[in-house]
Amino acid sequence: MIQSMTGFGKATAEFPNKKVSVEIKSLNSKQLDLSTRIPVIYREKEIEIRNILSQIIERGKVDFTIYIDHNDSMSSSKINAGAVQSYYEQIMNTAEMLNIAPPADCFSAILRLPDTVKTDMVELDEKEWSLLKKTIMDALNAFTAFRTQEGNMLEKVFASKIATIAALLQEVGQYDSERIEKIKSRMEESLRKLDITAYDENRLEQEMIYYIERLDVSEEKSRLDNHLKYFSETMDKEKSQGRKLGFISQEMGREINTLGSKSNHAEMQKIVVQMKDELEQIKEQILNVL
Repeated sequence: MIQSMTGFGKATAEFPNKKVSVEIKSLNSKQLDLSTRIPVIYREKEIEIRNILSQIIERGKVDFTIYIDHNDSMSSSKINAGAVQSYYEQIMNTAEMLNIAPPADCFSAILRLPDTVKTDMVELDEKEWSLLKKTIMDALNAFTAFRTQEGNMLEKVFASKIATIAALLQEVGQYDSERIEKIKSRMEESLRKLDITAYDENRLEQEMIYYIERLDVSEEKSRLDNHLKYFSETMDKEKSQGRKLGFISQEMGREINTLGSKSNHAEMQKIVVQMKDELEQIKEQILNVL
């Protein structure tokens, strides 16, 4: 069973004065690249949160975000009336001293100055943290389910591509005997063109055997068949098989390339091109496998 590195999971928790949402998104990456956005109240738990995420997610470019939606009546941010009054008096006194008109929208200008809005610091209690941790796990479960679903789709694609390459490999065999006859006919034709009527047939047979052995593709066919079977077996193992599948596909590519360079036959070369096309599509999708 394989999993995709693309994933999404979300969960929410209701508190007396707020609603907290946890969201996890990921894309493909060679390593775990974790980015977190955590509100100040939960910042002390960031290391613990990262440890929880790294134990389950393993790989991918991951964005983890916690949103807090406060009830309007219970907002923790309040206007600092004393600071606003002080700024207002300073602005008016300065305008009078310099004999200039005060700003038309004085209040808006003041609210952009430091310390005009203050936020009450709230301590995180264990009950709230316990519920938040459960919410994080719920989001992770949804995230993992999404990855598994995407992985099932990738597995079907891989199985189809592997089956196609295996079928193309079977077609190669029908051209082996035909290829040998063509090579023999071509060599005899070349001798006739050179007007050589007397030649050592035994020597010719030896040269043909040597030439045909150099173009023999039985080993490449056998190795490619083994790689195809190993690829399918690997998909059925543990979930984190992306790197191994990548290595196997590289070995498959080497055998297909060698098969193409040795084929010396138009139809076989067409088959090799089709194999390469299927393999390239596999390689593109493997980049997204966990």
